Amino acid sequence: MATGHTDMRKGFDGLAALVQDHLSRDPFSGQAFVFRGRQGHLIKVLWWDGQGLCLFAKRLEKGRFVWPATAGAAAALTPAQLAMLLEGIDWRTPLRTDRPRIAG
Repeated sequence: MATGHTDMRKGFDGLAALVQDHLSRDPFSGQAFVFRGRQGHLIKVLWWDGQGLCLFAKRLEKGRFVWPATAGAAAALTPAQLAMLLEGIDWRTPLRTDRPRIAG
């Protein structure tokens, strides 16, 4: 995840260049790289599937995607956190259910 905001006019090549130059990562590694626009309601996900780059976009009709405030860096997400992010859920502090203490 690229922290801060990104120019959402960028496509495959522009986002791959951001991954390579600003995040110092390999855009062809198979990792998913997530970018958010300034207003917070649009994200793009760049991913190499082994044959080519895939670019996915999602726009929330209501609300904003929760994003770290730190600019110019990257944050790592687990697959579960990415799923929550894509659903518009605050992935930083998910509410977990308590486990039962006694069976039966």
